[in-house]
Order: sequence, then C-alpha cells, then structure tokens
Amino acid sequence: MSAPNGHGYESEVRALYRRLLDGWNQRYAEAVAEPFAEEGELIGFDGSEVIGKHEIVSHLQGIFAHHQPPSYVAKIRSVRRLGPEAALLRAIAGMVPPGQADLNPNLNAHHTVVAVKREGRWQIAFFQNTPAQFHGRPNLVKKFTEELRQSL
Repeated sequence: MSAPNGHGYESEVRALYRRLLDGWNQRYAEAVAEPFAEEGELIGFDGSEVIGKHEIVSHLQGIFAHHQPPSYVAKIRSVRRLGPEAALLRAIAGMVPPGQADLNPNLNAHHTVVAVKREGRWQIAFFQNTPAQFHGRPNLVKKFTEELRQSL
C-alpha cells in the first residue's frame, strides 16, 4: 500500500534492491533472481547480458558453484518515479573479498535498477552493474570507496 504522500513505492523499490544484494551475499542464485520480473534483464560487472528469471538463476548458479565471489556493500543514492508503475533506483556498490574486512576499490560499481509494478507488486525489470573505475582519476576512486566504507 502506498503512503499518502505517494512515496510508498520508494521503500518497496529499495527492498527489491536489498533482496537482490542479500541473495548475492548469501551466494543463493534463486534469491538473487526472486525480485526480478519473469522477463527481467541483468547486465553484470563483466558485461554479461542475461535475460529472464530462469536464465539469471542458471547464470548465477554457475558463478556460485565455481567461485567465491566477494560480498556487496552498497549505498542507495536515489529512487525516483518514472511513471505510475515504473521507478529508477541508483546506487553505488563495492565488494569485500572473502576473508577480508575492507573493500577492493577495483570492484567498485554503479548499480542501476529499473523497477515496474505489475499485478500490485514491484519487480526488477532491469539491473545493470557498471564498473566505477574512474580511469586516471585516483582521487575519485578514493572518494567513492570512502563513501562506501561508511556503510561497512
């Protein structure tokens, strides 16, 4: 149910994103894919394009079976409505490698989520994980990483 001020969607869209990250951090492919729409799309950090909830699960099962991926730390920067049944979430994210306590700045990224409301519930239609390398600008890498460290 939406709040009277019309911002109820914001908490629901934030929760979608958190479920995606929690699934990743638990290394559980089905939990990552759960908030996606059936035809949802994912573009990974390496540029992989995966379309459809079933394919997202399959793609991630392969990653989790053969790798120990780092865990996400993220900060949501904004959530805004694109229309009555669409919203855009922007976040910054970093990753903490297994067995370590600090972020690896080489894995910093911008996250973009397009969410849609269908049959009364919000779902992820599109998720993009874009590296935040800031080539030749180490001061921006440091600033980005420091902002994320506040979320550790």
